[in-house]
Formats: sequence, C-alpha cells, structure tokens
Amino acid sequence: MASSKPARLRVILGESNTEKLTLPNGIPDSLDELLRKVKDTFGLKTNVRLQYMDKDFGNDFFNLTSTSDLEDLGTVKVIQEKPIQTFVDVVETAPSSSTVHSDDSSSLSSNDTIILSSPESLSSRTQQWPANFPIPIFSYDTERQLEKGNSEYQANKKMLTVTSRMKTDILNRLIEEIYQYRAYPEDAHFCVVAEALVKKHPCLKEPGSFNGCYGWKQRLKYKMGNYRTLLKSQGCPELSVNSLKSKASISVFPAAKIKKPRRAEANFYPSFPLGETQESMEKERIELLTAIKRRNNDRVIADKMARTFAYRRQEVENEEPGIEDFKDRWPALFQQKEINAEFQRLMALPLEQTFLAQLDRHSSQLIKVIQAKGGATRAKMAAIMRTYDEVEDIGIRRECVLKGLITFLGEDAKDLIKEYCGSSGDDAQMELKQLTMAVFVIRKEGEGLKEPPEDIGIVIEGVEVLHDLTSVASACALLLGLIYSLNLAYPKALRFTFEVFQKIFMQLEQHKMSPKVQNLFGKLQTSQ
Repeated sequence: MASSKPARLRVILGESNTEKLTLPNGIPDSLDELLRKVKDTFGLKTNVRLQYMDKDFGNDFFNLTSTSDLEDLGTVKVIQEKPIQTFVDVVETAPSSSTVHSDDSSSLSSNDTIILSSPESLSSRTQQWPANFPIPIFSYDTERQLEKGNSEYQANKKMLTVTSRMKTDILNRLIEEIYQYRAYPEDAHFCVVAEALVKKHPCLKEPGSFNGCYGWKQRLKYKMGNYRTLLKSQGCPELSVNSLKSKASISVFPAAKIKKPRRAEANFYPSFPLGETQESMEKERIELLTAIKRRNNDRVIADKMARTFAYRRQEVENEEPGIEDFKDRWPALFQQKEINAEFQRLMALPLEQTFLAQLDRHSSQLIKVIQAKGGATRAKMAAIMRTYDEVEDIGIRRECVLKGLITFLGEDAKDLIKEYCGSSGDDAQMELKQLTMAVFVIRKEGEGLKEPPEDIGIVIEGVEVLHDLTSVASACALLLGLIYSLNLAYPKALRFTFEVFQKIFMQLEQHKMSPKVQNLFGKLQTSQ
C-alpha cells in the first residue's frame, strides 16, 4: 500500500519543460501505477520509462526499477521511447516540397511499404545527418549550471567556468548523439555540433577562439576516437571490421582498406539481428531462393530481404563479389521495389521518390541554365531542347533534362544512355555484354525520342540486371541505387553527372561538391 502521507515529485518532461506532480496518497508501491499516474497527469500517449536522481552519485540519473528509490520532493525524468519503425510508407517519406508524377511511381503506390532492417538490430540508423543538429539534454546538475550560466551571459556577457566533470558529461552526451547519425563524422560535422552547442548555450563560448567553439570541436574529435575504441573492444561490427585482426595479411596496417562510409551511407556495415549468426543468415538466404520462385509471394520476399540486409551488406563489403555471381546469390535484390527498399535501409532515404521529386523541382531552372550555354555545347543540345518544348509526356521531358544536364557538364549522354534499334537485337546484345555500366533503351526502327521505347533497362558489368522500366529517369535513379547497394564506383566518364545525382538530386554530402557542380548548384538556387 502507498503511504497516506502526500508526496510531491519534480518531473522533467524535456528540455526547459519541468512540472510538479502531487501524489495525495503518497508514492505508489507499484512502478506501473506511478507510470500510469505520470502519463495520465501530463497527457503522454507514447511508451515512457522513468529515471530518478540519485544523490549518492552526484545527482546523476538512473533507471527507476522500484518506487522505493523515490522520496518526497525527489526528481524523476520522463524518457519517451520512440517506436521502431519497421514499415515506412514510401510516399510519406518523399520530400514535401515537390510532387512526383504518377507515371514513374505507379509501381510504388501509396499502399506499398518498404520493410526496413530487422527491429532487433541495435545499430540501425533511421535518418541522415540532420539539417539542424539537436543538442541533447545533459544531466540534471549540468543543465542547472548551464541555465544559470546562460542567464549570467545574457546579463553581463560573463562566460561559465566549466568543471572537468561538467565537460565530461557534455562531451559524452554529444558523442552519443553524433553516433546516432555517423560512426565516422568528418571535420565539418564536428564544426556543426560545436556551433550548435554554443548557440544553444552561449555561456560555453571560448574567449580567444576565432569562432567561439574551436576547442569544443577538437575535444569532440578526441572523444569520438575514444568512443569508437570502446565500441570496437565490445565487438561493434562497423568498427571491429577495421581492427588489425580483421584485415587480410597483405593489409595489416591501421590505415589500409578502411571500411567506412564514403558517400553518406547511414548503415554502411550493419550488425546482424540479435541472436542471428552467419549460419542462420545463410539459411535465410537459401530459403529466399525458394521463396522467389513462388507466385504472389512479395511479402515473404520483402521480409526475408529486410532480415538478411546486414548479411548481404557485409558480403558486399568483405568479398566485393562480381555482379553475375551476386545476382545468382541474391536474385530478389534485382527488382525495382527491392532496390528502393535496399537503398532505404542503407541510406535512410527514399530513392526514386527523392530523385524524381528533386529532378522535377530543378527542371525549369536547369533548362534555363542549359539554354544559356553557348558554343558547341548549345548546338549539341538543340535537338533535345526542341523535343522538350514539343512534348508533354513527363517521362520524355525528364529524359530530355537529364540528357541536357549531362551535356552541360561536359560529358557524353551516350556514355550513360545507350539507344538501340529493336531490329538489331543480336548486335545490341553483344554490345551490352561489353558495357561496364549503362541504361539501355530499345526503340522501334524509325522511331525517336518522342515515341515510347520498346524496353528500358540497366546493364552492369555486361549483365542485364533490370528491364521493362517505365522511363529513363526512373532507370537513372535505380542505377544510382544499385551503385550504392553494390558499393560500386561511379564511372569516370560520368563522374560529374553522378555527383549531381548524389549531391543535388539526393541531397547527400552537399558540403563536398566539386567546383563544377557547386557552380551549377549556385545557379539553380538563384531562382528559389
């Protein structure tokens, strides 16, 4: 029974959000009863857990497992647990600023869902680096000192004297928050975090620093290195894969063949679901080979593909298999829907929806930029631009924009988009087998860009991996998805084109643009 003596608790609900909870009948004996009281009083709908402030450990917070740890006038913190999203509606995750025409997204309707990696995988990241980095809530005593320090700073610009314990708490919480997005953050990321810290808590600015936070940036770098060492010693796969004992004998050097994200991959080297081993994952793969032969079995295939994501990804990174062999082992991956799903799991970002939405968003300004180009480049694009003006089909117009973009960047559209006449079937097949990477378009004899083609597909390393696609724009998006999923390099002859695909259309690593792409991006932004 709870004590009949009334009790009061200070309840921390979030940043700058503290309430008082009055318990007329005293602190309940049951933790479940206390949780119900907290949720009912403050209108909390999600699952929550409680932490209590322990005075014996310097007012640090610990998970509350029994109400006997609480006393009158004590402090508890509410932790709202975010549900793990196993199913993501692919239409809802598309950028809201643009709409995607139904022509190329009919196979990914609003009723379709993408199954992400298994919810039991603790290392799974669900989003890209945020535009505005969220500074977490620190321990209670640190927050109190920061609140007081910020008031002092606003009043007389006095900086806070940070104790070593307070500094350690701030750095630890920040590093944990950073790791939710990147295991190997770059210098620019540390700069963003340090600037966000002193913006939220100006009392932490450093006198003498050129930007007020250089010292914080350096401390974060060292702390992240120590944190990675700790996780590596605990067997975290995305870090332990780079330990010396995990490397081949010919690469036993600390800096040799480091496996880490190069193109903003969120889950570059994921962990197996809890309880799974390499043997159990191989069994799932074999079952998947059987499942793909059955009709109307999309749901089972999608579930098994999601569950084996980490196994498949580690195989790509460790063994670097050829496309033909990998297609034999994982045939289910080479479908439009599964490429979209794999990209979502790897990048925490929709593929076709984002690509096509951003292409449409920039199309009008791209056309202006392309048409403003003079000389031989303008002459090469004249026929394409005429077709763009004459047709209304969104798929053809997107194809014209892409061809014009490639030419504008000083590259050859024929290196990416290979067009063949249907009557030259055998010759076309022979040439396709010699290609490293391309989108192929088969047209009827005598027909051109204005007519719909007989077939659109993708070939990689001489292997036809997709066909019967709806448009060239969709094929370009899927080719980008396959490059990421298979960890392939961009074709050298099209490096600027794929840089635009990645950094402008997919909005990944926009802080690292080449001068040519940066110049194009600046021109596109002038009208927005």
